[in-house]
Amino acid sequence: MTDHTKFTLYSGGHRGTETEFGKLAERWGINEVNFAFEGHRCERTRGVRMLDKTELARGDISMEIVSSRMGRTYARAEKIRKVIQSIFHMVNKGYHVIAVGWIQPDETVKGGTGWGVELAKLFNRPVSVYDQDKNKWFAWKNKQWVEEMPVITDKTFAGTGTRNLTDQGRAALEDLFVRSFGPAGS
Repeated sequence: MTDHTKFTLYSGGHRGTETEFGKLAERWGINEVNFAFEGHRCERTRGVRMLDKTELARGDISMEIVSSRMGRTYARAEKIRKVIQSIFHMVNKGYHVIAVGWIQPDETVKGGTGWGVELAKLFNRPVSVYDQDKNKWFAWKNKQWVEEMPVITDKTFAGTGTRNLTDQGRAALEDLFVRSFGPAGS
């Protein structure tokens, strides 16, 4: 039997996917850390870790690099900067990065979730994405997305994704936890 208390979810506690990750972690008795910062509204109250200005600065990167890597521009760069900085902490602490969203034709993932996925690629971390359009799991392998059902085996993992979590996305996350840890409470 797996000792769930030895696993830690790193997330941001945002509405949607990140809140669902937190609820599942709590149901399975998994540690939860949600990175937040002043002015950030965290939906999860369990495991909130406030990042100060110095800590946020450790995750700072040029918005030009983010824009180039993501293939898009950010009109409100200063507003998104703290989000980008906090995502660094999630990916830096959580070895396996697991996300829910939409894989785009340029192989990035839509929205802020995409930056977590890109960091995972840059850090050579295992990364899994549930694509809500295709209703399938994918892993980044050999510089391409391949269909693959993930299992959480690493003691630390980052959970992120869209605020617009579908019922299928929610079910995929619950299936992931059952596949990885067995039934809740076991």
